[in-house]
Amino acid sequence: MATNQLFDNHGRPISYLRLAVTDRCNLRCFYCMPEEGIKYLPKKELLTFEEIEKLVTMLAQMGITKIRLTGGEPFVRTDLMQLIRKIVQIEGIKDVHLTTNGILTGQHIPELKQLGIASVNLSLDTLDRDRFKMITRRDEFVKTRETLQSLLDHKIPVKINTVVMDGKNIQDINSLVELTKEQNVSVRFIEEMPFNGEGNHYASLTWTYKKILEHIQKEFPDIQKIQDEENSTAYHYKVPGFKGNVGIIAAFSRTFCGSCNRIRITAQGVLKTCLYDDGVLNIRDLLRAGLGDAEVKAQLLMAFSSRPKDGFEAEQNRKFHSVSESMSTIGG
Repeated sequence: MATNQLFDNHGRPISYLRLAVTDRCNLRCFYCMPEEGIKYLPKKELLTFEEIEKLVTMLAQMGITKIRLTGGEPFVRTDLMQLIRKIVQIEGIKDVHLTTNGILTGQHIPELKQLGIASVNLSLDTLDRDRFKMITRRDEFVKTRETLQSLLDHKIPVKINTVVMDGKNIQDINSLVELTKEQNVSVRFIEEMPFNGEGNHYASLTWTYKKILEHIQKEFPDIQKIQDEENSTAYHYKVPGFKGNVGIIAAFSRTFCGSCNRIRITAQGVLKTCLYDDGVLNIRDLLRAGLGDAEVKAQLLMAFSSRPKDGFEAEQNRKFHSVSESMSTIGG
């Protein structure tokens, strides 16, 4: 059971862990990595399932209540379901979520429902098969759509994550909004970030969260702002009469940092207290050095007590200011 509520040095609660279980992915998305892919970590450098379970247990005791398993593509990791079965049983963890591209997910959906997975974020940047192939550099659109339908059929809450890319999928924005008319899904449009293994594709960000909203309002002028959940990264909207809703995430503009309650741990066990930092603590090395729980927790608390106030400060504090790593190595 969580014995404490965690706070950072700015008084923000820390209750949400985004944990990457692998840096590998079966897609090559334009905004995530180069076409030739990235150099993947040797398996021995990844956290083992036993190390993950131990780490999540410690963090739950400190105050983490929500966890999201990410990658890379998490289902590329062999026997992921074995890990999920253990995590959902850890005392203090109230909600377990997943982020996936859906390609390998379908067969596991009945068990995910049985295990009480709180929600699934499904990466889907277009509803057009050809554009899907162009963006992801793989022809796997059908599997992703089948996974979406299966999640809806099993009544697992679904959020569709769509990265808005100039010249790539702008024509899909309104079609995805239209998807919320008959389906109880949340379609979240995300500003593109420079985490693609190459650096930013554009001299400046054209499709900001404001421009995305203006684009939607032209087609759906009656769309209304609705209440955002506490600590939400998205601004939420709803078209009257539609079953689902729309979210817009200012991931590059970084307008939500003041209420951020999340930390990240990469597949190799590096703690990131902000998406834009370059790692502040190698937890894997602490665990493998034989440090006891109390010593590891002390190191974690020290890291939480020097958290940057926002993503801009975190980026400025990087050892190398240029942001060019792949989102696959960070944890989506």
